[in-house]
Amino acid sequence: MNTITVTYALVWQISFAPEYKFSTCKKCFNCKRNSQLKQVMQGGSIGYNIRSKFYTLNYLKSKLERIPVINNFPF
Repeated sequence: MNTITVTYALVWQISFAPEYKFSTCKKCFNCKRNSQLKQVMQGGSIGYNIRSKFYTLNYLKSKLERIPVINNFPF
């Protein structure tokens, strides 16, 4: 059995739902469930279903923030 592993660099998170993160290749992931979200089209608008509610890409772009870097040094 062969196994392939793909690693994505997550850079952005949504301000009102920090468990949803975007990669550098513009894919959306739910880090709580470790799954990739599918882009959906609803009423002529393209977006994602986040917490069971549809949000367009234009709305989500305004709500993106960089993932904060936390430095936990032992000393």
